[in-house]
Amino acid sequence: MAGYEQLRDGQKYSIKDKTLGLIVNPVAGIAGKYAFKGSDNPELVQRAIELGAKPVSPGRAKEALTVLKPVKNVLRLLTFPDIMGENVARESGFKPEVIGKLSSPKTTAEDTKRAAKLMVEMGAMLILYAGGDGTTVDIIEAIDQEVPILGIPSGVKIWSATFATTPKSAGLITLRFLWGELPVREAEVMDVNEEAFRKNRLKVELKGYAITPYEPQYLQGSKWMSPRTTEEIEDQRAIARNVIENLERETIYIVGPGTTCKAITDLLGENKTLLGVDLIQNGKIIARDVNKQEILKAIKNKKSKIIVTPIGRQGFIFGRGNQQISAEVIREVGVDNIIVVATPHKLSTIPTLKVDTNSPQLDEKLRGYIRVITGYHQVTVKKIQ
Repeated sequence: MAGYEQLRDGQKYSIKDKTLGLIVNPVAGIAGKYAFKGSDNPELVQRAIELGAKPVSPGRAKEALTVLKPVKNVLRLLTFPDIMGENVARESGFKPEVIGKLSSPKTTAEDTKRAAKLMVEMGAMLILYAGGDGTTVDIIEAIDQEVPILGIPSGVKIWSATFATTPKSAGLITLRFLWGELPVREAEVMDVNEEAFRKNRLKVELKGYAITPYEPQYLQGSKWMSPRTTEEIEDQRAIARNVIENLERETIYIVGPGTTCKAITDLLGENKTLLGVDLIQNGKIIARDVNKQEILKAIKNKKSKIIVTPIGRQGFIFGRGNQQISAEVIREVGVDNIIVVATPHKLSTIPTLKVDTNSPQLDEKLRGYIRVITGYHQVTVKKIQ
């Protein structure tokens, strides 16, 4: 029909130009699988690259842009040059309007800020960005609440409520927002102190509020921290007794971060890293704060299992804060060897569990129902959406 662009889902959208800004932080998330707990430190980013780390955010941005392909001919797409958006846009079949220039081949926070400011000046209705909490902070420092923003989850720390649950979800929210179907809301922008994080201390700051399109099905909430009440601690100990009672000899257990997982090693008399991924065998920690490569080496040709707890309020069991347990690790262990633990209180805040392994095929395989240990000999079943 003249005057409309037909989409694959049968919906039709006016051809009136919609202006979208796209920012890609090329180093966001690159250090996650290597246990560096963030990508804000350039020296650690370089170390991760030397270990074989590959960029994460460009691929995530492409996933989001795939959803927008049906409207590429009626979408005005603003990007910064080269690795900050232009490349992924062109590789995805778009013809972006390239603005500004990079300060150097190695991009900085100032590049992100200048990009956001220019996009606002040039009429962006929404800024879509691939990055983490640090990228979010840079953007709101530059533009405050002048236009809505939406994050494609790509970083190691993804505590803020400005992120979609997955890259595909980011594309869907963008599509619906630009064509007038979604309201906006204020969303918390959080950030974790990386230096403290690497020292196993959790220091989280509220950095401000952003305006974000509101679609509860596809938008994550800000991370919720478990209350350290007497009841919560007792529930964690009960879960630990259940897990320990069923530990198998010689099996290597890959134990994720969080106080519920740490309760297991505490009961064993072992000192687990609170925010890292550790390996247990025969009731003893055999490796602390391991990265993806160390996990794969340790479990090669050996029986192994994964123990994880969901992030409070967000519900993610993979893809947020435990990227060391990568898609490769999960495939090696097997989806039937995943143990999920959560207290009844935490589970009551989570409608469904979520996964974001950076492998759509694996995410699909993980979908369904999984048993969750909630106490001593207490198990419930929860859906992975």
